[in-house]
Amino acid sequence: MVRGKLVFITGGVRSGKSSFAETYVMNEQAKRNVYVASGIAVDDEMRERINRHQIDRENYTVDWVTIEQPRHFEQVVPQINAGDAILWDCVTTWLANELYEGQMEEVEKQLFMAIDQLLEKAKVLVIVSNEVLDEALSKYEYTSLYQQWIGRLHQKLVAKADHAFEMEYGVSHQWK
Repeated sequence: MVRGKLVFITGGVRSGKSSFAETYVMNEQAKRNVYVASGIAVDDEMRERINRHQIDRENYTVDWVTIEQPRHFEQVVPQINAGDAILWDCVTTWLANELYEGQMEEVEKQLFMAIDQLLEKAKVLVIVSNEVLDEALSKYEYTSLYQQWIGRLHQKLVAKADHAFEMEYGVSHQWK
């Protein structure tokens, strides 16, 4: 089987990146559309956002298979079938959760290993992430470290991606 393509989409809060990514996946006309939701509901706002996304997917005319709240992304790999179109929204949330569980270098290694394994099976893997480093670095050591780390990861993801988009105000800009 031919390696699947990797698409990376980033943008600010309410930029339209998730809607753009969902449309992108549905246009792939894959055997299955798989939504990997990595957000963990830690408060009422996050529970409401997760619920809204679940309801949105239920209203699509295209069926979605949803894998909710994985803590170890590599555990998603066995659940993927050949030819699937995968939407992973939002890598930033997953990375924040993983940062507190292990070493950044190990998390990064696992991330890219899982991406490679998914691309061996999937038709397309679309990864959505929030913009980072578009504001001053935090005065807090761990927050600043996280900002710098995820900025470097974004650069590596874009370098690996077949296509990269940035969303602003509902408008997509293709950078690659």
